[in-house]
Amino acid sequence: MNLSNQFLIAMPGMGDDNFTGAVIYLCEHTENGALGLVINKPIDIKLKNLFAKVELSLDSLALADQPVYFGGPVQTERGFVLHERMGDARSPYSSTLSIPGGLEMTTSKDVLEALSAGGGPKRLLVTLGYSGWAAGQLEEELGRNGWLTVDARPDIIFDTPIEQRYDRAVSLLGFDPRMLSQEAGHA
Repeated sequence: MNLSNQFLIAMPGMGDDNFTGAVIYLCEHTENGALGLVINKPIDIKLKNLFAKVELSLDSLALADQPVYFGGPVQTERGFVLHERMGDARSPYSSTLSIPGGLEMTTSKDVLEALSAGGGPKRLLVTLGYSGWAAGQLEEELGRNGWLTVDARPDIIFDTPIEQRYDRAVSLLGFDPRMLSQEAGHA
């Protein structure tokens, strides 16, 4: 099972407050574990403030007021940039994970430098921290009905208003989010 390029949607009653109401884009899922970024929990920092902290300017008004997101509880001091691929070529950034069938996730400062210079990816989401699972941990949580999974769509990440992302992700499964219950059924 490889859930890369999928949304993990927290079920109602999620025991971990970090993930209550969360939609996570899974960047990597292997036999060694999984790594994803929460896409619907903005924090109280704008991109312009983050750029100022790393001593870069950000002249793009469209980007400057974008929120930074809580990507998850692991390495919350570290930045992660989820973005569209930059054409068919290999990523120009030094530390980029290319997600099969999906997007790219860059952790190196050079992507911020490109944005500061007026280049870089056009559609992006920046998080502090990430969500991580050890080998077998995510599969165990899925088995306990902690998460729903569905193929990810970039328009939900980049174009959907933050407060609608959870409902839009659930709607990809073909039902109304209000039909979700905390209780797992067993036959």
